[in-house]
Amino acid sequence: MIKTDWEGESIVILDYGSQYTQLIARKVRAEKVFSVIMPPSAGVDEIRSEKPNGIILSGGPADVTERGAPGLGADIFSLGIPVLGICYGMHLLSLVRGALVEKDDHREYGHTVIQVSGESEIFRDTPPEQRVWMSHGVRVKTLPEKFKPIASSEGCPIAAIENREERIYGLQFHPEVYHTEYGEKILRNFLFQICGCRGNWDSHSFVEAEVAKIRKKVGRSRVLCAVSGGVDSSVMSALMDRAIGKQLCPVFVDNGLLRHREAEEVREMISEYLTTDLVFVDAADEFLRRLEGVADAEEKRKIIGKCFIDIFEEQSARHGPFDFLAQGTLYPDVIESRSTVGPSATIKSHHNVGGLPENLRFNLIEPLALLFKDEVREVGKVLGLPGKQIARHPFPGPGLSVRIPGAVRKEDLDLLRQVDRIFIEGLRREELYDQVWQAFAVLLPVKSVGVMGDERTYQRTAVLRAVTSTDGMTADWAKLPNEFLQTIASEIINKVHGINRVVYDISSKPPSTIEWE
Repeated sequence: MIKTDWEGESIVILDYGSQYTQLIARKVRAEKVFSVIMPPSAGVDEIRSEKPNGIILSGGPADVTERGAPGLGADIFSLGIPVLGICYGMHLLSLVRGALVEKDDHREYGHTVIQVSGESEIFRDTPPEQRVWMSHGVRVKTLPEKFKPIASSEGCPIAAIENREERIYGLQFHPEVYHTEYGEKILRNFLFQICGCRGNWDSHSFVEAEVAKIRKKVGRSRVLCAVSGGVDSSVMSALMDRAIGKQLCPVFVDNGLLRHREAEEVREMISEYLTTDLVFVDAADEFLRRLEGVADAEEKRKIIGKCFIDIFEEQSARHGPFDFLAQGTLYPDVIESRSTVGPSATIKSHHNVGGLPENLRFNLIEPLALLFKDEVREVGKVLGLPGKQIARHPFPGPGLSVRIPGAVRKEDLDLLRQVDRIFIEGLRREELYDQVWQAFAVLLPVKSVGVMGDERTYQRTAVLRAVTSTDGMTADWAKLPNEFLQTIASEIINKVHGINRVVYDISSKPPSTIEWE
């Protein structure tokens, strides 16, 4: 578990596996209150170490009435701070406090109207009748001792509860989702009226706190800094540079899996904002050698992660010694790579998280590991990075290897680079690049029949993918103009020898991921 060391006000979110847990964290941070997600097994001392102003119990897919359902790892009520239980969280705190919780014959999913009864701080300045988003097949049948009902719906007599004396609240619905009409106001009431937060979490305060933390941790030691040129590593390296200056040794590794002319462009950009000289390593042949014949996506990621570490250790011997390795790991990387936050499943191993060897010789520094992508961009602005650099689309650490399903070959990489270049240049030309969160091309390992110049062709298929998002945890496919897609598809087929079919990916996340592997 990552220790935040954030000294300001905060909210701890215990994750019970809800698809909305990260959204709760994002909503809290949007109110300038820091939030941290912890597993339900967290003990009292772990929770207390975060010095939280309040605790939120998330929803989850489990049934609190069934054997083996996740419970509380700590007596959170003994901390004397406000608690808010959402859906499963409400069921759990009710059960723990002695209420009867049972399966509900009248299940509620989707939009529901609730009636607010009496006066409660959590519903302050919201109307007596409001639309909320329900998602449950279990309900609180009887009230816990010292609690009273504060809202109901047609199918749920106890839709919200409170224990005003102990500042404990439960909501059967999800205030964090867009569909709940006054959800943001309800969360604000919990944060500011009930927990007493002031809202002192922002990019400036983060930079100040993180610079101090880095200096304290590093001391006089030197740090090897992994730079890829993407938004994450750029912001991370600029933050490290501000903290320790000449003690930093930035290393850029060309792994042969980059986009068209990316290595050259990155070298030019990095020199604009770092005060130390960049070490450039051409390791394309080594990466491709290790990846030869490997088709499994997880295996590719882990091979790439191991190869990066081996190269960094070589550079450490050459330019070091170094005690630390700095990486641009983000919160979504951690969440998706490790099944340690609640009962959620591991989605994929990010090369700089799940792909790291257990016997790593460096101490890791991951100053952005508790930030979402949009927060990283804001930190980049504070650090003075160029707007063009901050606005770059995300690019995966394993590069184009995860955009070629199956084994990776040099000729396929060259083919994909051409397709990707045409797509991205077209987006920039039509001023569509900044309207999407991420756009890229995928090369499928299948061929199909086509006709060119009255001759039969049997060539590869390229997929174009563009999504809109705020943090990468959820995403929708971008509704690019049909005329644009038609123009780009024609340009790819006419200019890229070996491609005779182009398709557009209209899958959202979930159920799909943004990347194909």
